[in-house]
Amino acid sequence: MISAVHEDEKARGSAPYALTETEHGHIWGVCAEVEGLFGESQRGTYELFGWVPEETGVAGWVGSRVWLVPEDETFDAWLLEDAESLGQPPGTDSLVLTGLDDYEGPPEGYRGRVRVHDGHRWLGSCREFTRILSPEQIPASIVLRGLAPSDQLRAALAKGTRRALDLEEAALEIRDGQGELLTDRLLWATISAWRPSSCGPDLIDLELDGGRFTPVPEYAGSIWERWLAGPPAAVNTWAGLDTRRRGAWHDLVRERACRRSHRDRPAGHPYELDGRYITDEPALYLALGEAVNGPGGYFGGCLAALDDCLRGTFGYTAPATLLWRDAATAREHLSHALTPDGQPYDLFTTALETLAEGGMDVTLA
Repeated sequence: MISAVHEDEKARGSAPYALTETEHGHIWGVCAEVEGLFGESQRGTYELFGWVPEETGVAGWVGSRVWLVPEDETFDAWLLEDAESLGQPPGTDSLVLTGLDDYEGPPEGYRGRVRVHDGHRWLGSCREFTRILSPEQIPASIVLRGLAPSDQLRAALAKGTRRALDLEEAALEIRDGQGELLTDRLLWATISAWRPSSCGPDLIDLELDGGRFTPVPEYAGSIWERWLAGPPAAVNTWAGLDTRRRGAWHDLVRERACRRSHRDRPAGHPYELDGRYITDEPALYLALGEAVNGPGGYFGGCLAALDDCLRGTFGYTAPATLLWRDAATAREHLSHALTPDGQPYDLFTTALETLAEGGMDVTLA
């Protein structure tokens, strides 16, 4: 008979997934399989009227991070993640664009002219836009299959009242094949159903309301499968991925790093960076992370985070040296970038300046 789960590290590491109460860290249960972890979030849909591509052939894109920049500079640009152009409806001069709005979304009250860029090039402009309200998606349930419940969870299920079945805010902790905490996902754990599980005696399949849960994008599924097996053993395991999947890879690198302590090397340590695959911004930070902290290592994900790492406890102590091999690749792909509001800048040079200010003496090869 499977005993109740106790709040200790042994219990936390006994299965890949643990449903944990966030306030006190109590574990409601652990299981080996979760259904509903991957899916599509509610996407914003925009119609851009009077769309004019910036260049011939720049009419659509898939998976880009794009910024919409109001012509009126008193309004801020906003980001659309995982953007996709759906093309131009027949007989119109519009472009339909979908994506995941950032936390701010479009400026309140502004519907005028905007220009659109992807961080590297201008894609086009429109005279005005509207945000189309999509029907609210019904959140998919999250099912914890083969869950070994704690005594507290058994008591809540036995009571069965609405109040007892509302477990309130919880975290779905996710561990890799080596038992290390990889990441977690917050959710409001309201139990909608439960049943005996076919996975074994005294186990249950627990169904939770999917409201307030942000699923992992479907395209990141293969990345997660790779990391759930354990951290990479070699550098550049991400090299064959496209930009958005490199971004998904870096998300896990960052989340894992935030939960680990780093052993700082002494000052003067020599580092070496393999620059062959730095063809986009995620690759820059993936390569830097592996140069400093080895395969799957983290060392920033933007210029501000890189600066923090140079002055923090992320495996580095100034001063040090860095031999950047094949630097011409990054120079070619990162020298012509755009800020969110569309101002040109040289990301390659700015990264070098940030490293230098942090005590890293870089030699380009």
